[in-house]
Amino acid sequence: MTDRENPVHYLHGYAEILAEVSATGRRLTREEIESRRALGEQAADAGHGLRTLVSEHLTAARSAWPHALGSADVALAAVQQVIDAFAEGYERAQRHAVRQEEAARREFIDDLLYGRSDLGRLAERAERFGLRLSHAHAVAVAQGPAAYDEGDPVPRQVERALIGRFGDRNILLTTKDGRLLCIAPGHQDEVLAHFAKQAYAATDGGRVAIGRPQPGPGGVVQSYEEALNALELAERLGFDEPVLRAADLLVYPVLTRDRQAMADLVLDAVGPLTTARGGAQVLLDTLTAYFDCGCVAAEAARRLSLSVRALTYRLERIHKLTGANPADPAHRYMLQTAVIGARLLDWPAQDL
Repeated sequence: MTDRENPVHYLHGYAEILAEVSATGRRLTREEIESRRALGEQAADAGHGLRTLVSEHLTAARSAWPHALGSADVALAAVQQVIDAFAEGYERAQRHAVRQEEAARREFIDDLLYGRSDLGRLAERAERFGLRLSHAHAVAVAQGPAAYDEGDPVPRQVERALIGRFGDRNILLTTKDGRLLCIAPGHQDEVLAHFAKQAYAATDGGRVAIGRPQPGPGGVVQSYEEALNALELAERLGFDEPVLRAADLLVYPVLTRDRQAMADLVLDAVGPLTTARGGAQVLLDTLTAYFDCGCVAAEAARRLSLSVRALTYRLERIHKLTGANPADPAHRYMLQTAVIGARLLDWPAQDL
């Protein structure tokens, strides 16, 4: 065992300080206190436990205890100063190590989610945080009424719930842009489902989106982007579901892939609704409710707080203005697609 590996190394000069202070009655000098702090930092960096080191200080004090009459109080004060300075240096080194670890973790997460690092190097760094990027991973993103940082109570509550249920399980829980993120192996869907449940409760009714499992080092980015897109779709389309799966929403990216074609469909199919009294929005909302409830007029009327007769009148008005009958299966798909497109493109609030 080297001197640095031996805890006694970090007591260098301690007995001499104790003897001199006891003999003279003085307090420790600034240089002596700083030397104890420096030794405390070195001990923390070397991985020694503070409890063991404090015990070594007390044992050494007993061995070097001054025998001069009346020196006990002075000696005890010196022991207290030495241990206090040593512990301060030890804790300072630990805080620095934690900040470095947090900075490394944040840099890794940023690189992981934005694909800004060499994928081979990224995979090597990922193992430090419990991820094996050669396997498929899926990402769940939770968004609440407030923005969250890693040290906030909400992420810590969710993390405790996950660890309590699954252990580490190669799970990475973090925050990004005020949202909670959970990265888990792609075959462990139960982890993301439990995360969604816990995050929904902890964020007081927030919304969670789960991306599809994607393979390889770049798979985390793809799954993360799918989850973000699902949250954006939910906001734009007014979905009520607290948990969304990107796999269930694949039709929407297909519909918006050719924006100009969708804009043309919206203007051609439902554009004439702008000539209605009060504009197109009321009739678009009517179509949305009608299609969402499976074209059941009574249920659509209930959702809109209308009588069935009033709803029927609106549907007839839409038929007259557009030439398409919402109740006719031959026209329904075109109208429903156009209504979805209008919501995706924020029409008629935005010009197409």
